[in-house]
Amino acid sequence: MHTMVNNNLLRMDNVGIVVESLDEVISFFTELGLKLQGRFMVEGEWAGRVTGLGDQSVEIAMMVTPDGHSRLELSRFLNPPVVADHRDAPVNALGYLRVMFAVKDLDELLTRLYKQGAHLVGEVVQYEDVYRLCYIRGPEGLLIGLAEELNAK
Repeated sequence: MHTMVNNNLLRMDNVGIVVESLDEVISFFTELGLKLQGRFMVEGEWAGRVTGLGDQSVEIAMMVTPDGHSRLELSRFLNPPVVADHRDAPVNALGYLRVMFAVKDLDELLTRLYKQGAHLVGEVVQYEDVYRLCYIRGPEGLLIGLAEELNAK
């Protein structure tokens, strides 16, 4: 079956995560290895027209991976107030699951992240001789995947 290629998509810019404490979450993702690219307020009816929330006031922190290709947009809503909380949903819940990061020296990284309050969801598991993988819960129960490629150059 022949499928037409969609040439409109250029890249994925970021994944958005709504949090209660920007400072705590920024600190955690900084320890993970992301850099704070900027922190700013998004306010007004124009933004509400995009989100469908009406007049809104949101503090945003944009974090970027070391290679500059991936970003997390962390948002703290001041107005309107948060209406739902999905952070502690189990891994098999419907909806967005987690963000997966490729890392090196997984054990050393986990030791540092534990000091930031992270904990393992299950176990660190080796998949064949390709990856060591785990899921952790970071600040505010955020689910994060970590994958260390074995024999990486």
